[in-house]
Amino acid sequence: MKRVRICNFGRIMLKLFCFTTVILSIYLLLGFFGLYQTWFGGPAGLKQQTSYWLIRLGIVILLENIIFWTGIITVYLTSEQLGIRWRVLGVVCGWIPVVHLIMLHVIIKTTGQEVKMEKMRAKRNKKRAKQEICRTKYPLLMVHGVFFRDFEHLNYWGRIPEELEKNGARIYYGNHNSASAVRDSAEQLAARVHEIIDKTGCEKVNIIAHSKGGLDSRAMIALTDAAPYVASLTTINTPHRGCQFADYLLNKIPAKQQKAVEKAYNAGAAKLGDVNPDFLAAVHDLTFENCEKFNEEIKDDLNVFYQSVGSKLNKPMSGRFPLNFTYPLVKYFDGANDGLVGEESFSWGENYQFLTVEGKRGISHGDVIDLNRENIPGFDVREFYVQLVADLKNKGL
Repeated sequence: MKRVRICNFGRIMLKLFCFTTVILSIYLLLGFFGLYQTWFGGPAGLKQQTSYWLIRLGIVILLENIIFWTGIITVYLTSEQLGIRWRVLGVVCGWIPVVHLIMLHVIIKTTGQEVKMEKMRAKRNKKRAKQEICRTKYPLLMVHGVFFRDFEHLNYWGRIPEELEKNGARIYYGNHNSASAVRDSAEQLAARVHEIIDKTGCEKVNIIAHSKGGLDSRAMIALTDAAPYVASLTTINTPHRGCQFADYLLNKIPAKQQKAVEKAYNAGAAKLGDVNPDFLAAVHDLTFENCEKFNEEIKDDLNVFYQSVGSKLNKPMSGRFPLNFTYPLVKYFDGANDGLVGEESFSWGENYQFLTVEGKRGISHGDVIDLNRENIPGFDVREFYVQLVADLKNKGL
């Protein structure tokens, strides 16, 4: 909450700047026309009056600059919701008369909503802290999707893990390759599960897996010796039935170019920690054709509780780049989608939740893991996961 308090201080300073600018502008105008000045008489008095007014003008400009820059720098450094777009627009439009006032209003409004949201969240978490509603019987293993890794200071799951931990959750991460064939990732995840079991003494884990991570986890349960140590698998926007858009791209892009991209990616991924990364194998395992074969071979374990979540963007160009760009392309092949995966591919297991919001925005492939740390009207991503995990606890898992 320290960040929020500082952000709120900056917002208050910007509001104070707006208020004092109006009041002091009136004050200076009245002084300019001599409506409240003492009349000194003669040219000498008029000269003295002008000097006093200029001194007051200088003081006002200095004071307003201190208030404004204190506020704007503070919110720029602490706000999560302004994002790069509003920060850049604020700098650019700050030099345009009238437009800069509109931008200032947007900044104050956006940070105000952010502060209100975080205060509400803190109050709610404090009220239910003793209940530890996310303290499941078995700890959580959070499994990332393709082309990402688990980093200590750049969490793939955004603000979600912190919110879960505030409500009692115990969290571990897959720490597997960013790009590998599904079966290779399954082996890495199995090793990670054994590591967690040996380290903590817990009997099992509850897996929450996003995107390709859901396929990796299903393969791990079906093909490795880690199955007895998995209590549940919740897949988030996983392409269980593949992406026909991926088939199209792989058929259209020449093999030479594919190999060039693969070589470059694998080299970079290896430096970031991947062990023998395989870019093309990861991509090929997401195709419609290969997922169809995968589903024929990989069977669910009767001792594991399976459930799934999906979402969609509502309109072309809604959401954040680049998923707003890929949405219409994916829609041509896969229908309604989240920017990468078609709606028909999400459902798997006993329970299925489909997330959507009214209006143009929708919920993208990245929004469901809080990738952009964005508060989306109508969808509280952090609270969604809190309730998701609370339900696992209520199921005795």
